[in-house]
Amino acid sequence: MGRLQRKYSNTGCYHIMLRGNERKKIFLDDGDRLKFIDILHKKQSETNLSFYAYCLMDNHVHLVLRENNNEISLIMKGIATSYAMYFNIKYGRVGHVFQDRFKSEAVEDERYLMAVIRYVHHNPIKAYMVERPENYRWSSYQWYIEPDVEEAKFIDAQYVLGMISENQGLAIIEFKRFFMEKNDDAFLDDDDVSSIRTLEEGEAFLAKYIEKNWPGTNKDRIITDRTSRNDVIRNLCAHTKLSIVNIARLLGVNRGIVERVRSGGGTALKA
Repeated sequence: MGRLQRKYSNTGCYHIMLRGNERKKIFLDDGDRLKFIDILHKKQSETNLSFYAYCLMDNHVHLVLRENNNEISLIMKGIATSYAMYFNIKYGRVGHVFQDRFKSEAVEDERYLMAVIRYVHHNPIKAYMVERPENYRWSSYQWYIEPDVEEAKFIDAQYVLGMISENQGLAIIEFKRFFMEKNDDAFLDDDDVSSIRTLEEGEAFLAKYIEKNWPGTNKDRIITDRTSRNDVIRNLCAHTKLSIVNIARLLGVNRGIVERVRSGGGTALKA
């Protein structure tokens, strides 16, 4: 079966996702993240392109942008190629950095645009990387809170805030309120954050979860306490796509323990 034809937006606005090949990390340090943002800056200066939001995660990127010439495929190819060349040269590697084809969805109205921007900025919170969006350095949320600083000019936050209110102060307050609203946002690939499948991804997720809930405690100490261990197992089952075997391997426990906890018997059975 051939690929489905990409749907072009009537408004020129898109939600884009680029994922690392085989779900591998595409950013290994802050220098890599700065380079990717620099490539976005350069592409913006070369084309009729507006960015409304971005979020750089370890193994994927979300972008919300507008371009009016139906050249989205060409633009994204240029961005991906430029970064892949940089990445391969820096780390002395060859081969694909990104999955073959970026994912996109058309954004056709202002309400949907607002919800997509919220979803993109919420990624680091869902991944247990931060508790508040302003604490995550690698998303555009910060430029909505401080839209007048020089760095914010890269993101057209003024356009989005203007949809909320002509008064910028009131618009920022409402933007924050809207972000914190309980929601069931599900866009493009809703398992972006919960699609952790590999042991490497699982280790990163587990480290962040432990640091958030038991600061200063290592994995071994958590696993020796049955209540804490079962809490971790339930969380891994609920928020990742790791197999039972991989969860057991990640925690260094018998797979039977994972099976019992997942089925609801973990709090009553001794291990």
